[in-house]
Amino acid sequence: MHIKPEIRILGIDDSSLHTDRVMIVGAVFRGGEWLDGVLRSHITKDGTDATDTIISMVTKSKHFGQVRVLMLDGITYAGFNVVDITVVFEKTGIPVIVVMRDYPDLDRMRAALEHLPDPRPRWEVIKRAGEIHKVVTHEGGNPVYLQHCGIELEDAREIVRMSSTHSNIPEPLRAAHLIATGIVCGESTGKA
Repeated sequence: MHIKPEIRILGIDDSSLHTDRVMIVGAVFRGGEWLDGVLRSHITKDGTDATDTIISMVTKSKHFGQVRVLMLDGITYAGFNVVDITVVFEKTGIPVIVVMRDYPDLDRMRAALEHLPDPRPRWEVIKRAGEIHKVVTHEGGNPVYLQHCGIELEDAREIVRMSSTHSNIPEPLRAAHLIATGIVCGESTGKA
């Protein structure tokens, strides 16, 4: 895959768990430099609607035809609302890269799932996301971890590195996180 410096990346993160409906925010970036748009939707805390909601948010966006990579901040949103990255790729045709700041404690995740309805299907979705790989975005910096679907590992690593312009975290995810946090803080205080 030839990766252009201004590849369109849609980074998606969630807001904090204040209610049973949790906002997810998408930040559309050209590489790691330019913010081109912001998307938002809502999913259910500990629900099972994250996959379908992300597919809908992406395919109904005016940016759909331009986005070349979806970048997720982890595989679980709104608690344990697990995203099936295989289905997201199949339904959108857009490769998916999952980025994690820390290597996940899979045993702890599996134990936590036992307290929710349908723990086995949720665990199967987590396993289906595949092997977790380390990537260093800056020389001497802390590593991040990734999973990928619909894209080769080395291409996924290159996109994560090139879009991590201001920190170890790719800019589309960093911006989505800041926006989601700011919107929820503004809503809870009554300030815009």
